[in-house]
Amino acid sequence: MANQTLSTTLAASLAAAIAAYAATASAAPPAGKEPCYGIALKGHNDCAAGFHSCAGKSVANYSPADFKFVPYGTCESTTVKGHKGSLTAS
Repeated sequence: MANQTLSTTLAASLAAAIAAYAATASAAPPAGKEPCYGIALKGHNDCAAGFHSCAGKSVANYSPADFKFVPYGTCESTTVKGHKGSLTAS
């Protein structure tokens, strides 16, 4: 019984480590892109924010905590339906 518990604990720890690595790896912007906060539509964000784990999980349009990747250098001049992009989450 002790070996089964140890194996289960080890497997869970390994799965958590892999998930944490995957979340970190996917958060890096693609080449030539930067995260632009406040312009993502509900369910169309590119990665993590305060209330969810990653892409496609935003629950509101234009949330200042969610971002979309845009071409580098264009975020602060990007406006989507009156919502101006920001380089920082708020």
